[in-house]
Amino acid sequence: MDNAIESALYIVPTPIGNLSDITLRAVEVLKNVDYIGAEDTRHSQLLLNNYGIKTKMFSLHDYNEIQKRDYLVNTIKEGKSVALISDAGTPLISDPGYHVVSYCRDLGIKVIPLPGPCAAITALSASGLPTNNFIFMGFLPTKEKALNTELSAILDETRTCVFYESPKRIVYTLEAINEVLGSERRVVIGRELTKTFESFYDLPAGQMLDFLREDPNRTRGEFVLMIAGIQEKNEISPKVVETMKLLMNEMPLKKAASICAAIYQLKKNELYDYALKNGLADQK
Repeated sequence: MDNAIESALYIVPTPIGNLSDITLRAVEVLKNVDYIGAEDTRHSQLLLNNYGIKTKMFSLHDYNEIQKRDYLVNTIKEGKSVALISDAGTPLISDPGYHVVSYCRDLGIKVIPLPGPCAAITALSASGLPTNNFIFMGFLPTKEKALNTELSAILDETRTCVFYESPKRIVYTLEAINEVLGSERRVVIGRELTKTFESFYDLPAGQMLDFLREDPNRTRGEFVLMIAGIQEKNEISPKVVETMKLLMNEMPLKKAASICAAIYQLKKNELYDYALKNGLADQK
């Protein structure tokens, strides 16, 4: 594969804790681009020093990225290459970079993304919660009304919901979760991922709140907060019910449930139980 550096904007993920988690390709790109746009140049200098990367950096963060985007685009138009990094993880995922990337896309500037560390995906993969369908919602609002509104919106959500949270707000947010979603809603927390004190907590929301309050050490570090979706209600459609009735005119309930389940790709035990609970067998 050709790893030659192009005149483009590179999106480069960096470690979320353990410095060894950077990819070989990321190191190669950071060493060979002309410039690195960093969220915090002082913080990123530690990473660059660790890998002997001497590429010039400039500051690019939430408060200046709109102002800096013309500089970045003009630099690339001159034939140069720029790598975008955040303090940790994949840029743009609850980190700066959206305005720059969107601007580059609009102007036809090539954007090259590299795969790599992301706290949300790292935590989700070890959470034990369903991962086939989930939503990532970044940081929750800080004000009470907006926070409650956001949580109310996921009251009936069936997908796993993933958030980031800070140590100063984790208890406050758990209090709101208990109030809006209920004390029995399952919550999984990934804390200090890939670092020395990495921890996972898995409890109902009410117990999780008590657990965090018991020991101040449990509220230190950075958090990925994951909320289990509610169980989907298994509703049997009128069309399925009508088919069941027709089949039951010709055969026993158990066989009718089996054939109907095969037709509609449902579970025969669920159809059998539904028929018993709803008196379909009595209507035969």
